Amino acid sequence: MGNGLIPLVNRLQDAFAALGQSCLLDLPQIAVVGGQSAGKSSVLENCVSRDFLPRGSGIVTRRPLVLQLVTAKTEYAEFLHCKGRKFTDFDEVRQEIEVETDRITGVNKGISSIPINLRIYSPHVLSLTLIDLPGITKVPVGDQPPDIEQQIRDMIMQFISRENCLILAVTPANTDLANSDALKLAKEVDPQGLRTIGVITKLDLMDEGTDARDVLENKLLPLRRGYIGVVNRSQKDIDGKKDIKAALLAERKFFLSHPAYRHMADRMGTPYLQKVLNQVKPDSLWYETAFIVIDLH
Repeated sequence: MGNGLIPLVNRLQDAFAALGQSCLLDLPQIAVVGGQSAGKSSVLENCVSRDFLPRGSGIVTRRPLVLQLVTAKTEYAEFLHCKGRKFTDFDEVRQEIEVETDRITGVNKGISSIPINLRIYSPHVLSLTLIDLPGITKVPVGDQPPDIEQQIRDMIMQFISRENCLILAVTPANTDLANSDALKLAKEVDPQGLRTIGVITKLDLMDEGTDARDVLENKLLPLRRGYIGVVNRSQKDIDGKKDIKAALLAERKFFLSHPAYRHMADRMGTPYLQKVLNQVKPDSLWYETAFIVIDLH
């Protein structure tokens, strides 16, 4: 693919953010949709090879986070609202996201459409643009309005309903695929499954004697673009600060050694997912990949 569109999209996102608005141009994008505890945050952090996203219960993402990944020789992060400051400590990146979120939304779990723009330069990333949107909530908390679920849903739908938006539907393997929040939302706007890719997480947590082979072979609920399996760090691994590189090696070992998955190991795992996202061309409108990340709670 050419390298012209992503820098242009990044500049457009920055320009709109400087005006305090979201960029609503109908650009090619990949929307990542995942239910509560589906493992979406871990998938994203694995793609960056860094822990940098806020975690917790309820709505963690309360403002759109425009995350621009840029392949570079050195690793650091920059925020549009902190011009001239380079962050090399990714714990500070997480803290800055939380502080900047609270600055606009307050500390009572409110939401805002004003984006936070974060750019990460690293030799461990592929050049992609992500927009992380607030997750769906069922019950208002704090000072949230009673219709917050509808507000968030409307915000999500304005992105994934676009015809040139590829949907990455993240679903844990230890739940019923038919009840996947991600696939349900995707089906509303893509009933034929033409622009949806399934991502199956938590394969290592399935009950003994069971597996997701039929799903990953695209036999159960077929999608034109199929499914990719990934194995993320457990909460214990995250709390224990397990290195993401070590986790990726463990993920590779899992697929190579599992009797149900080893025949397809080269088409599974986070590195393969990154490669697919970086190379995908859904139709003539797609020149590069930009993706929108949606966390459902």
